[in-house]
This record gives sequence, C-alpha cells and structure tokens, in this order.
Amino acid sequence: MSKEMVEAFATLEKEKGIKQEIIVDAIKAALVAAYKKNYNQAQNVEVVFDEKKGNFKVNAIKTVVDEVQDSRLEVSLKDALEINRAYEVGDEIRFEVTPKDFGRLAAQTAKQVIMQRLREAEREHIISEYSQYKDEIVTGTVERRDNRFVYVKIGNVEAVMPHNDQLPGENYNPQDKVRVLVTRVGSDSKGAQITVSRTALDLVKRLFEQEVPEVYDGTVEIVSIAREAGDRTKIAVKSNDPDIDPVGTLVGPKGARVQNIVNELGGENIDVVKYEENPSDFIANALNPAEVIAVQFSGDDDDKNALVIVPDYQLSLAIGKRGQNVRLAARLTGYKIDIKPESQVEFVDSEGDDVETDQDIDDSNESSNEETTESTAEQLEEDSSDDFPNGEDVDSALDDDADKDEE
Repeated sequence: MSKEMVEAFATLEKEKGIKQEIIVDAIKAALVAAYKKNYNQAQNVEVVFDEKKGNFKVNAIKTVVDEVQDSRLEVSLKDALEINRAYEVGDEIRFEVTPKDFGRLAAQTAKQVIMQRLREAEREHIISEYSQYKDEIVTGTVERRDNRFVYVKIGNVEAVMPHNDQLPGENYNPQDKVRVLVTRVGSDSKGAQITVSRTALDLVKRLFEQEVPEVYDGTVEIVSIAREAGDRTKIAVKSNDPDIDPVGTLVGPKGARVQNIVNELGGENIDVVKYEENPSDFIANALNPAEVIAVQFSGDDDDKNALVIVPDYQLSLAIGKRGQNVRLAARLTGYKIDIKPESQVEFVDSEGDDVETDQDIDDSNESSNEETTESTAEQLEEDSSDDFPNGEDVDSALDDDADKDEE
C-alpha cells in the first residue's frame, strides 16, 4: 500500500460518492479474511491503516497467561515481561504479523471481499441519493433493451423499465431521451435497482403538474385518474377557486396544454372531466362524450352500483369501443356502471330520480339487449390483463353496439 492508494481512495469518493472511511473498512475486512484463510490464523487479528503512509498493518492480538495453551491466541507472562515489565496476566499485546507477500490467492480473496463491500456501499449511496426522486418524473437516456427490460441511464445509475411499464407501440432506441416516472428505489441480490415507468397513473399527474401552474400550486386539483396506457386516459379535476374553470385550465388555450401531454405520451387520448360532489353529476361527466339522461342508485349508501340511462343513439358512444368508455368511467368514479338505452325505460322525470324499467318490453327485445343492459358493470370486473398494460383485458363479448367505434 502507498500514498497512491490514498489518492485512489479520493478518486473513488469523487466518482462513486463512496467515503474513504467505507473503502478503508472494506479493505481491512478483506485483509483480515484473507489472512485468517491463508495463514491459518485464529480470530484475534486486526488490521490498522496508516493514513499518512497509506499502509496497512496486520496485528495478532494475544492475551498474557501464566501457561500458554494456544500460541496463536496467548503469550506467556515471561515473554510479555521481556517486552515490557508492566504487563500482567490478562493484558493484551499486539504483535505485527504483516506478511511480506500475501500471495496471489490472498490478493484474490482480498479483492473479492473489497469489491463486495464497495458494491454494498455504492448500493446504499444510490438508494440514499435517488430515494428523493421516487414518484417524480426524471429524464433519462435509453441505453439498451432486452426481452424483459428497457435500460435507462439516469445520472450515474442505470434504471430498468419492465415490459408492463412500457407504452404499447412505443419504440425505445439507444440514445433516445425519455421522460419516466421513478416508481421504485430499492435493492436486490445484484445491487441497487431503480424501476421506472411510462404507464403509471402518477406519470400523467406529474406531467400536468409540470405543464399547468394551477395544478402545481394546488389551485386546480386532480381528484382521480383512470388510464389504459397508450390508448386513453380520463382525468377528473376540480377547482379550489370559484373563478377558475378546472377543465379549461388543464386543456389550455386551443387545447395547447393537454396536447403537449398527449404528444409526450405518444398520442394517448386524454379526456378531462369536471369532478362533482354529486355522484350523479360526476358519473354523467365521466361518461363524456356521451349524453346522459339520468343516473339511478339503489338508495343504499354502501352500494356502489349506478344505473345510467342514455339516448338510444348514444348507447354505443357511452359504452365505447370494446367497453372502454364505461370501463374508464367506472374506475374514475369508483362506481360499477350499468347502462340502459332510453327505449327500455318507461319514465324518467326531470330530476332523473325515479326510473321505472319498461315491463312491456317483449322477451325477444329483452334477450337481445341482455349483455348491454344487464351486465355492463359485471363485464368490468371480469376483464383480465391480456390487451392492456395496466391489467385490464377487454371483454369482446359485448353486443354489436358496444363493438362500434366512437364517432
């Protein structure tokens, strides 16, 4: 060891952010382990570092005894007194036993232990530094990709983006700049690991916070988000200032603000709807762009089922392509939504409070509309995760009206 080693410590601290004390402790542990393994030494060994000279010394610690049983651990009182007449039985004496040549095996052992400790220290440093970015947007550079991950360089570390966190249809080429949400900062057996996402709900929220000052300062609040990443997102907003229109604020002049986010998300459609305290109004807004005649509830506060009446010609629009519109509205509002066309109800008052099902509809009509009118909400619960990255599969068993594209 030499002063060059001390300079190397300083370089590691500067480039890796690992303090010299941590590196020195790692080397001490490595030397102790290698010495015990290769020189058949007991557990009474310590390593001392001379910061001025940059040298390490290996000391064997022996206890003064009257009669020596193990020369590796003990020294006789007679021999101790020859060193210093002040020694007594029970005292500990340190003898330098630094080998002149550790040998290739000892050096390899020391290197392995040192690298392990350095990885641990670096992992702790990365976790400490990047924990502050959790749930925040960062800009990284795509390094490479494989069947499992896209690897994104963020600062001095490499983050991973799993397949289900990648936007469908989005290409990630080396050197591409990409804005991602940090979803996890942790560690595994290979070291520190940062996980990022392009499909997380909070990515949309953070993008609006960056794009819209009123959202960042809390004047306009994002209440809930429902998203099928890469395809469509619904976002409910409310204003804490009565003079500010929350929807118009997020959309921006000529749609400029929301369009910037749509472009960032690769053309993903974004519906901004106004949040209402009244569940009926909120559900009606959530089904936008469909027109809603009335919303009916069972009257039980714990029942989160809603029956929505729409004009016959709006049924396909309300349900959406493959049920997407009603599915997103259900997630946005927290209600299971069942939709019926106006032709299947006998009477709807102006307030939409009382809805009576038409008992005169013949059995054939009732059968032909069963999927649409009886189980719209049930279809939402039965969706699996094959078609969309957020775990929702589109039930293709909707009736013909539900399969039509929105116009």
